[in-house]
Amino acid sequence: MSSALTCLWADLPAGSQKSYFLEVAESYTGIIIRLPFMVWKGKEEGKTLCVTAAVHGDEINGTGTIRQMIASPTFELKAGTLVLVPVVNIQGFERQSRYMPDRRDLNRYFPGNRNGSVTSRLAGVLFEDILVHCDFSIDLHTAAVRRTNFPHIRSDMNNPRCSDMAKAFGVEIVINGEGPEGSLRREATQAGCATIVLEAGEVWKVETAYVETATRGITNVMKMLEMIEGEIDTPEHQLICHNTRWLRAQSGGFLQFHASPGDTLTKGQTITTNTGVLGNELATLEAPCRGVIIGMSTMPAVSPGDPVIHLATTDREDFKAMEAYIDSIDDESLEGRIRDDFATNVHVVESEESDRVES
Repeated sequence: MSSALTCLWADLPAGSQKSYFLEVAESYTGIIIRLPFMVWKGKEEGKTLCVTAAVHGDEINGTGTIRQMIASPTFELKAGTLVLVPVVNIQGFERQSRYMPDRRDLNRYFPGNRNGSVTSRLAGVLFEDILVHCDFSIDLHTAAVRRTNFPHIRSDMNNPRCSDMAKAFGVEIVINGEGPEGSLRREATQAGCATIVLEAGEVWKVETAYVETATRGITNVMKMLEMIEGEIDTPEHQLICHNTRWLRAQSGGFLQFHASPGDTLTKGQTITTNTGVLGNELATLEAPCRGVIIGMSTMPAVSPGDPVIHLATTDREDFKAMEAYIDSIDDESLEGRIRDDFATNVHVVESEESDRVES
């Protein structure tokens, strides 16, 4: 996409890399805060892809992914330009906090305002100096605190450029939607930089399964854009969902989980058993409909109304295809290892109840 603003890396020679540091704010001590990012130019002209991480300062799985891509690249950039921003929310990152110092959520303030709040100013710098000069963008996220996400892409599947990128990225589940107003992906896409979001894993961690999933996905997109050589590596089945819902605890207590991230659920299936700390059963939580678990609480102690399971819902035929695909997964494949790795975030015990209601 084009912009009236000067592109910082316009004069960067083909086949070279350069680190940049954008002034975004000043600390309480008056020290200038800078946003670091790297630009890698291919040997030939092509598309510009931006990869961002830690828009929420405690979501550092993406930071670890970009750091590894910079330190140990596994590809040769043939064409186009790769822009890597390992930490967007610098101030939140240094405080290990999701939010900016003014307690605002940066991912609701795009495209930003250089004369606004400190959050708006950072959003404006990223948007005007980086994103408007890119054709495509991948924004790396994790679940919020005390939760974990099974790897899934969030994308506006009605936008052909976003749809192509989401499918090429190559995770099993894609959630269709424009994204919230003020979010990076929604505002960047509307400005002409087609953007998707990866959601996976937990805060305050760099998880092996996340890094491998994100690295494969980013390189898949680069192959689609003909920036690097190679065949796109995607799972055999991909489920596109249009609706999600949180299932909430109906009573307080201590949860015993009977399902893991990535599991399919049938209507009536028991998901959790709620007990007192001495083991007396208080309640069970059952699936109200068929779906796939895309997120769940990692905190078993709950109060009534606390979110427990994030469910992506789909129609019967897509659900059956997803179940058949999961049954066929090789345990040694990335998809098999992802299930094992992300299941370690919660203690899962098989339910004594096996009854399910057909839907």
